[in-house]
Amino acid sequence: MFDEILGLPAHALIIHFAVVLTPLLAAASVAYAVLARWRPVLAWAVVLLSLGAPAAVFAAKESGESLKAARFATADGTLGQRISTHQSFATPLLLSVVGLAVVSLLLVYATRPSRASIGSDKFGRPVTLVLSGVTVVLAAVVGYYVFQAGDSGARAVWGV
Repeated sequence: MFDEILGLPAHALIIHFAVVLTPLLAAASVAYAVLARWRPVLAWAVVLLSLGAPAAVFAAKESGESLKAARFATADGTLGQRISTHQSFATPLLLSVVGLAVVSLLLVYATRPSRASIGSDKFGRPVTLVLSGVTVVLAAVVGYYVFQAGDSGARAVWGV
């Protein structure tokens, strides 16, 4: 399933979804967390990105494992080390993007006003502040890992 798309290695195509959706999730989540005035506009974007980005990262991870097994299983030396370095960022990126997605969805849910109290958060201001802080921290972690995964992948391919 994650081997090829139209005769091309699927990983080379799938990673672009992860490379685009993951930073967008991080940026939209941070904006949602710190810009309360923009929350009504950003809510659906955060929800959709929270569903799409982890799926894209999972597909990129799986397709990368398929690519390695199919074409680079015996790679050693510098290339083998570069591939191993690149691969080492896959699981931390996946876990951090799933964490960001879950916390972002919780933040959207917590900040949607309940019918009884229009204009106030469902669980109170302290919960919203904690969720907002965790969102910002996780977005920074996601940004770090998506950069490291992309940079190490580019170095593995281009030999820089």
